[in-house]
Formats: sequence, C-alpha cells, structure tokens
Amino acid sequence: MTVSWTPHRFTGGLLALDTANTVVLRGDPQKTFDRFDNPQEIARFADAASGFRTTELGGRRLEAPSPQAIAPVVVSIREATDRLFRGAVSKGAVATGDLPGFLRACAEGLAGSRTEVGAPGRPFGDPAKPIAFEAALAVSALSLLRDDTIARLRICPNCTWLFVDRSRNSSRLWCDMAVCGNRQKASRHYRRRTAAKEVSNA
Repeated sequence: MTVSWTPHRFTGGLLALDTANTVVLRGDPQKTFDRFDNPQEIARFADAASGFRTTELGGRRLEAPSPQAIAPVVVSIREATDRLFRGAVSKGAVATGDLPGFLRACAEGLAGSRTEVGAPGRPFGDPAKPIAFEAALAVSALSLLRDDTIARLRICPNCTWLFVDRSRNSSRLWCDMAVCGNRQKASRHYRRRTAAKEVSNA
C-alpha cells in the first residue's frame, strides 16, 4: 500500500528519528507494521523528507535511486538508532553495549559516500548536489549522540514514536499535539463520560 508521507510522519524532529518512526506501534506485536516493507517507500520517504527536513539538511536534497539495494543498510541504521535512543530515553543515558552495532550501521551507510559534512551553514555538505539517503541518515543518526540532544529525547505516550522536545521548558509530551495529543484527550473524555454514566445508572 502506498504511504501518504504527511507532515505528521515527520514529527520526530530529525531525519534519523522520522526514519525510526517508520515502524508503527513497535511495542504491540499484534498491530505493528513497517512502512518500509515495500522498499519503494524508502525513495518516496526520502523525497518527502527533503522538504520536511530542509533545515536540518541545509537545503540538500536526498536521493534514493535504488531503494531495493539500500534497504538493508537503511533498515540496519533505523533499527540500531531506535534501539540505542529508545534505551537512552528509558535509562537517561546511552548504553555502551548498543553503541558498536549503531556505529557499524552508520559506517555502512557512509561507506560509499564521497562528500564532506559539518561546515558552518552546510551541515550536510554542498546544498547544490543531492546526497545519498543512507549517508544522510547515518549523519543524522550520529548527530543524536550530542548530550544536549539526548537530554531532549522523548517517547510519545500515545504512539510510542521517538521525538526531540525543543520546547522552551522541555515540557512537550506528544510527538504531535494535533494528532496524538487530541486522541489522548478524546480518549480521556470518553472514559470520564462512560464512568459518569455507570455511576448514574448504579
């Protein structure tokens, strides 16, 4: 099934987290599914991310001309990123035991890259030239290791997606208030009404 890559799919705050969140409902074996089961969605995701993550990417476009070929690398980075940083949110620190696998996955994503990154104003290199999606994904994932970023990582209590809380007082609860926040509000309202009916009928 073709995925609609809407703004809600990019509420992680960084390319690596948006990619980690392409597995839906990770904690529910009965309901979980992978939006990259069809490798063609990797190319469509990369195209959408070029627009939604333009600030992070410094205006550089992502390209994934052979999604079938890069799928194993992309999925490896995605899963290593989710494992490492989901654990970091839970424990408040990065587990060193998960670092080797994470670093190997990122190294594989960068292996064929011929670019330079990290220059002031050009975090992902020359914005005039496209960058391979797997290379950009690795750079984004590695950027999560900064102390100030780790401290702001959160897990949405509604959908369990990872996201960066960039609110002024670090109090953001939902990955997307318009979607997850409203769903939780509606759920609480329904439970209150149901409980009130049960009391009145008792």
